[in-house]
Amino acid sequence: MPVLCLKVDVDTLRGTLEGVPRLLALFQREGVSATFLFSMGPDHTGRALKRVFRPGFLAKVRRTSVRSNYGLKTLLYGTLLPGPDIGRLGQSVMRAVRDAGFECGIHCWDHVAWQDGVMQRGDAWARGQMQRAHERFLAVFGEGARTMGAAGWQMSRDALRAQGTLGYRYASDARSDHADAGPFWPLIRAEAMPVVQVPTTLPTLDEMIGLDGCTPENVADRLLSQTANARRDHVFTLHAELEGMAMLPVMERLITGWREQGYELIGTGQYVDGLDLDTLPFCELEWGTLGGRSGTLLKQGSPYLVSLEHTLRR
Repeated sequence: MPVLCLKVDVDTLRGTLEGVPRLLALFQREGVSATFLFSMGPDHTGRALKRVFRPGFLAKVRRTSVRSNYGLKTLLYGTLLPGPDIGRLGQSVMRAVRDAGFECGIHCWDHVAWQDGVMQRGDAWARGQMQRAHERFLAVFGEGARTMGAAGWQMSRDALRAQGTLGYRYASDARSDHADAGPFWPLIRAEAMPVVQVPTTLPTLDEMIGLDGCTPENVADRLLSQTANARRDHVFTLHAELEGMAMLPVMERLITGWREQGYELIGTGQYVDGLDLDTLPFCELEWGTLGGRSGTLLKQGSPYLVSLEHTLRR
């Protein structure tokens, strides 16, 4: 039976307090699992508006009804309104997810700061952000996170190196859009990174809606058409602010459709538990683009014909 992993990125305070409980109720009702990745620090969503001059950003804002999905108050956080502390105000929701048996991990400390700054602000800054998120997760859950998935699929080489010092057993920071996509050991210029990557293999809803006639009404069928005949494992990233709120009916339709296609719906951690990590390929990480998303992001490249044992002996 092919596996389809559900990974929930939680970007904002509203997504934490409103979207996460709705998704949790849906997943429990349907008897499926998922991995929830939380933003642990301040909600500075309003600062994302400085991306207005980035190619493709305004087009995405128009296509995806950002104001209605995120709410006006959220769009003012970090500008006209102070950014609320998600980890402090949302900790009871986070623990409820854990107590319901779902894997919880780290998305970031400050979503906007990470997405806009990790490639520009230097190694010490990135490690500081990761350490703050680690410490807050420890305070909320009483133990360290075992996984992370970077905000906006943005990672620097040193941030990837730092994952090895924080106790992660795997990460989901990359995208993949080629036929042999799947879990891999990451390399950057032939330097082995310490943590296995489980890349997102399917487009997100906000990348699809508004392009090629795709609408909220037909997006589920469009996405299901991509998995209908592909008897392979997939990872789908959803957002608490979208699928957990206005697009909750779309998520319900996707769960039904994927089950009808024969997929087992689980979290990424469960998926990794069933892998033989020593047999995974090594793939170079690349920074590239994807349709429907502005800017560049981390992507899985082609595999290398090299064994894990050989690399660990270096």
